[in-house]
Amino acid sequence: MKVKNMTFKEGQEFKIRIKPKDDCCSFAINIGHDAENIAIHFNPRFDFEGDNNTIVCNSLSGGCWGDEQRDGVFPFVRGEECKFYLNFNNEQFYIKLSDGSMMNFPNRLGDIKYKYFDVSGDARIVGIKIK
Repeated sequence: MKVKNMTFKEGQEFKIRIKPKDDCCSFAINIGHDAENIAIHFNPRFDFEGDNNTIVCNSLSGGCWGDEQRDGVFPFVRGEECKFYLNFNNEQFYIKLSDGSMMNFPNRLGDIKYKYFDVSGDARIVGIKIK
């Protein structure tokens, strides 16, 4: 699923409800300007490319990936709906996971407004809300 021309601005909260498939290997949520300029690539991996129960975050600038950041907190369960929240400023993304834990990722593009949202992998969106 791709959404273009949405408005997600600094200070707003982006709530995502998602349900990984029963056999989910991984899924990814991308927020940025377009498919070549992604401010945050949020990629929970159940069992994918050597990672098990790990969240991998990255950014894409001009089609070039940055350095991956891994987090061992993993509240996702295959087949079970979960929700998490993102907000950001020009320096950081803040992610509140469904178990209440927090993680952050640098806003490497440094912008205060993004218009592109994309979900891929073995999960389906149940709902999204920006407020």
